[in-house]
Amino acid sequence: MRYELYYWPQIQGRGEFVRLALEEAGTDYVDVARGSGGMERMQKLLRAKSSEYPLFAPPFLRAGKLLIGQTANILLFLGARHGLAPKSEAGRLWVNQLQLTVADLLVEAHDTHHPIAASLYYEDQKPEARRRAECFTKERIPKYLGYFENVLAHGGKAAFLAGRSLSYADLSLFQVVEGLRYAFPSAMAALEKKHPHVVKLHDRVAARPNIAAYLKSPRRIAFNQHGLFRHYPELDAKTA
Repeated sequence: MRYELYYWPQIQGRGEFVRLALEEAGTDYVDVARGSGGMERMQKLLRAKSSEYPLFAPPFLRAGKLLIGQTANILLFLGARHGLAPKSEAGRLWVNQLQLTVADLLVEAHDTHHPIAASLYYEDQKPEARRRAECFTKERIPKYLGYFENVLAHGGKAAFLAGRSLSYADLSLFQVVEGLRYAFPSAMAALEKKHPHVVKLHDRVAARPNIAAYLKSPRRIAFNQHGLFRHYPELDAKTA
């Protein structure tokens, strides 16, 4: 089966979490909106109000007759299909729970540069963004990274979040670290020393053959000032 991924063509965003899973699994997929006429195809699906299962926003994935929306939902589907989640129901729910925690973090990361409204420019809410980013770097990033550090530390000899086998939650945590390093390099330089298991997991994922090849390829969109993670030096603060 050839999957069709629908997401904005200029940014990593939430679509990147799906791309990483597809790349790790070595699946055949097309990033539709990055091809000729792709944006029009994506918008047509978004406008299809008569659909049995209307879509809210990208990303969404076409898999045969299925059209699946929401990042965590897509990954739940791909994880079971491509060995990126445990086989047990409890294990699959656990990995989904980890992914939903990542989703919460992404909302907070986005809101550091758009704390009032996504419809406003960053320049229209800079004072509020500074206050929000200060709380995020000093309180919220440590809380999230501390949670994942604890999960990994208590895994014993397990190399990954859900045991000895890689799951899509590990790929997503890798992307979180990448994004936070881009957006808040000073804060992360201090925080990474306190979260060695998270850093080791990031490095372990980056070294996987399919992921390493993807990161070097033109399929990997560079971080920029239009995605979830944006680097504004004035929002980056070292943490104690």
